[in-house]
Amino acid sequence: MSTAPLFLVDALPADGVVVLDGAEGRHASTVRRIRVGEVVQLADGVGGLAHGVVDGVGRDRVDVRITARRVSAAPAPRVLLAQALVKGDRGELAVELSTEAGVDGVLPWRAARCVARWEDGPRGDKALARWRSTAREAAKQARRPWLPVVEDPVGTPALLRRVADVACTLVLHEAATATLASVPLPPDGDVLLVVGPEGGITDDELGALVAAGARPVRLGPEVLRASTAAAVALGALGVLTGRWTPLHPG
Repeated sequence: MSTAPLFLVDALPADGVVVLDGAEGRHASTVRRIRVGEVVQLADGVGGLAHGVVDGVGRDRVDVRITARRVSAAPAPRVLLAQALVKGDRGELAVELSTEAGVDGVLPWRAARCVARWEDGPRGDKALARWRSTAREAAKQARRPWLPVVEDPVGTPALLRRVADVACTLVLHEAATATLASVPLPPDGDVLLVVGPEGGITDDELGALVAAGARPVRLGPEVLRASTAAAVALGALGVLTGRWTPLHPG
């Protein structure tokens, strides 16, 4: 039996009926063709998860009667992804795959060798909105009660400041001698995962990250694309830590 589809809401009441309208209601009634009597899941994006039964369906609207509710604790350690901007739809692919693999937050990184620049203004805002929309839809597809936050883009100086704030920073780099499996990982706190652009991280950027406390690592003998590296690393981190404890009950 397949898992019930998940829809995101602003807030979850303890019981009663939740009305899905707007974009979520349209998706449920028109795209998914949800019908009365079907079981669905509702999430607030910050760990709250409810199961419910559809009581009514209208135009761009679905009424869901809550039957059970719980709170899912965030995975530990949390993983934040500093993803270098990637040209075209490969950046959105990186966000989609990493969200499905469980990333907890995304920092779009304006690395030196990024072809995409995301300059301030309407074009940059539009690109950021696409990443945020991609994360939202991927979280729903993966039935995730936690929605990763896609932050505003950062340059290297701001990224270096984030290194000081986290428990561990791992830079995926093809020239690293240490493997991800060989690096001690914290049981909790934040792990910052840094993925460079297709052209690679510059020597200056790598040196600055290491000086700030980051650890270069590699996943294996192959060189992965910038759009897929984070998802592979998140799978490895799920196995090497307690992140994949079933359902993370709160």
